Amino acid sequence: VVKVLFSLNSPTVSDTSISHQIIFYEDKNFQGRSYECSNDCTDLHSYFSRCNSIRVESGCFMIYERPNFMGHQYFMRRGEYPDYQRWMGFSSCIRSCRMIPVYRGSYRLRIYEKPDFSGHMMEFMDDCPCVSDRFHHRHVYSSNVMNGFWIFYEYPNYRGRQYFLRTGEYRRYRDWCATCAIVGSFRRVTEF
Repeated sequence: VVKVLFSLNSPTVSDTSISHQIIFYEDKNFQGRSYECSNDCTDLHSYFSRCNSIRVESGCFMIYERPNFMGHQYFMRRGEYPDYQRWMGFSSCIRSCRMIPVYRGSYRLRIYEKPDFSGHMMEFMDDCPCVSDRFHHRHVYSSNVMNGFWIFYEYPNYRGRQYFLRTGEYRRYRDWCATCAIVGSFRRVTEF
């Protein structure tokens, strides 16, 4: 078992006494070589060649199929994932992970119909299971996250590709690593 521990240094963290821990396993059902992590890691390749199961002991993480937080993204909350289909993965390739700091403040998000914060805008403070029902547009070309952490989903009811958004400005959908501007639903990260 390889173990790496990091400190939490983020202005949005409200309780640093809560630890984060994720364990990656090369084989299904938590077998084979494993690697424990408690913070961001830009390249996991040197610790394992494939990832077929994951156990999240505490906290929340985003995992990515490519190094430097690129490629398909998957939101991981506390729990056991005995094979990659359990986290809706396409393969056993996981190359980076990002720890989601604990956040207990208010949530605020603005989505825009066009790039660079133009066109129709709508502000949200809660989850949205179907963007087109409330926003009346299927496409979200830019977004401004004022407070909290959010997950965008490709399809309604929190299905399809996932995209993690931290506080900040996203002038184009590519800024949140999406391949197109379709956002079907989104939710706040509130489970820690």
